[in-house]
Amino acid sequence: MRALLAVAIVAAGCTAKAPPTASTDAEIVALDAVELESRLADGRLSAERVASVFLARIAAMNDAGPALHAIIEVNPDALSIARELDGRRAREGPVGPLHGLPVVVKANIDTADRMATSAGSLALAGHRAAVDAPVVARLRAAGAVILGKTNLSEWANFRSTHSTSGWSSLGGQTRNPYVLDRSPCGSSSGSAVAVAAGLAPLAIGTETDGSIVCPAAANGVVGIKPTLGLVSARGIVPIAHSQDTAGPLARSVRGAVLLLRAIEEPDARSTAPTWPSSTSVPPPVGARGGAPSLAGVRLGVVRDYEGAGDDRKLDQAFGAWLDVVRGLGAELVDPLAVGVDKSVRSAELTVLLHEFRVQIDDYLRDASGGPRSLDELVAFDAERAADVMPSFGQELFVAAQSTTGLDAAPYRDALASLAEFRARLAQTFAAQRLDALVAPVSSPAWRVDPSAGDRVGVASSGVAAVSGYPSVAVPAGLLGELPVGIAFIGAPWREPALAEIAAAFEASRGPLAPPRFLATSGD
Repeated sequence: MRALLAVAIVAAGCTAKAPPTASTDAEIVALDAVELESRLADGRLSAERVASVFLARIAAMNDAGPALHAIIEVNPDALSIARELDGRRAREGPVGPLHGLPVVVKANIDTADRMATSAGSLALAGHRAAVDAPVVARLRAAGAVILGKTNLSEWANFRSTHSTSGWSSLGGQTRNPYVLDRSPCGSSSGSAVAVAAGLAPLAIGTETDGSIVCPAAANGVVGIKPTLGLVSARGIVPIAHSQDTAGPLARSVRGAVLLLRAIEEPDARSTAPTWPSSTSVPPPVGARGGAPSLAGVRLGVVRDYEGAGDDRKLDQAFGAWLDVVRGLGAELVDPLAVGVDKSVRSAELTVLLHEFRVQIDDYLRDASGGPRSLDELVAFDAERAADVMPSFGQELFVAAQSTTGLDAAPYRDALASLAEFRARLAQTFAAQRLDALVAPVSSPAWRVDPSAGDRVGVASSGVAAVSGYPSVAVPAGLLGELPVGIAFIGAPWREPALAEIAAAFEASRGPLAPPRFLATSGD
């Protein structure tokens, strides 16, 4: 247990210190996940006490107060699970690295309990999974308390081309805790907001393209989109298995690493570089005397991300972030073009539409309630249009209906196009001897406007999404009142090194201002 905790601290590049005893609810909510685990481990806190504090916080902030709508459903068994874990610790010691830690899980992930796997849709409001998704099974085995399910952009933002991030027909509109009328981004909006607002210390999101890293950046938390295959996507309401993955959201890099290590697939570890396992606490890459350092690290500065040059303030901020990593000793390869152009984006959409058509049918066929196929789902939405489609439609569903399977020539051609992109990207990493790419994650959050839909602006998520590479989104600061994030994108299976790079930047950035739950902002 202690070795696993030390590994999580390694990623933060700091030495563990015994913090003062937390006694008030506010102090418990403010604790980083690793600090919280430490207090659970040494008996200063019980799992039942911690769960009750966060459940009270959800009651005060989710539906009442600022009405964040980040939690779509609370686990009615959370307190009894926490109480049982306290008993097990007393009898047997900790069951795993997350013993007693509350975790919230996105509502498109199967949990074999009394909570629905709804994907945010009224169509699946009655669907109870018969078996835990592997990621949930690993959470339970690690000792986590599944506190609840999080709201999301309905169907993981794959229903309409004019969708509003964070909105679902079952959960309503998730609000950004920094400025309530701004988008939380999506689709893992509820997971990111829950962590940012102190509704839970840890959360699981899912990503097909941007759905972990964009909400992380928009809400000022850390998100890790893992290498495709490092975390199982089974038991997740699918978009496309060729890109879908679950991943962690946390307040810090070390918290995200703690959660990622718990949910990794054991067979994936056999092909991936291992995490450090020493019980000592070494500094980040290249550090001397405990100071964060990126000496010897080569970073490729992506300059052809979507919307590059469209946001002057973000461009200036990105330049300042590059000064930070340069000051840490990193060598920058600048500029670098990675080639996520319109042809790559078009091929990606073709692949997603074809795979969704087949894979959503496979998932719904075994669903315990609601539509049993995409055709039935489209019909349900049409019949309940006033409730399900008050502001935007289901164009992507309809487009997927017209595809003709995974043997179709357009699908095979699109797969080949994406394979060529991945080969070019791998060649770029090798030729430039890169440890990672660096880019801004996205523009500051835009105002929620259901009539207009999302206005994303800058986005760099396509690089990791289409390639299957890992990406870590780290809060870089505020532009006005709104968080913005930096992305570090690594080669496959390089999460350990990538986390160290991200942690070095995080340590140099200093504390991030917490949310103030402002009603609006002039920014």
